[in-house]
Amino acid sequence: MSINSIDAEDDQFAYRYDTQMLIDRRDEDLDEDAIADYITEHFEGNSLIAAGDEDMIKVHFHTNEPWKLLEYCNSIGEIYDIVIEDMIRQANGQQG
Repeated sequence: MSINSIDAEDDQFAYRYDTQMLIDRRDEDLDEDAIADYITEHFEGNSLIAAGDEDMIKVHFHTNEPWKLLEYCNSIGEIYDIVIEDMIRQANGQQG
């Protein structure tokens, strides 16, 4: 059995967790631009998408610390349909 190792510094998996969720409006209107700016400024990662309207935003982000993103998003609204996928495990599984 071979073990596939991936150096996170050298490839597409520098940010391991594909993190996705929906945020529903809680008390205040949601602002996709403000959310995207906050994520960009406060979290390390890439492939950010924050799209929607004042009532619901879909967030997609590749990061090594998905729990921090969840905590932030939960602070601005109700989060649901949360998906966190380990892209390295997926890639290794597909190589077998």
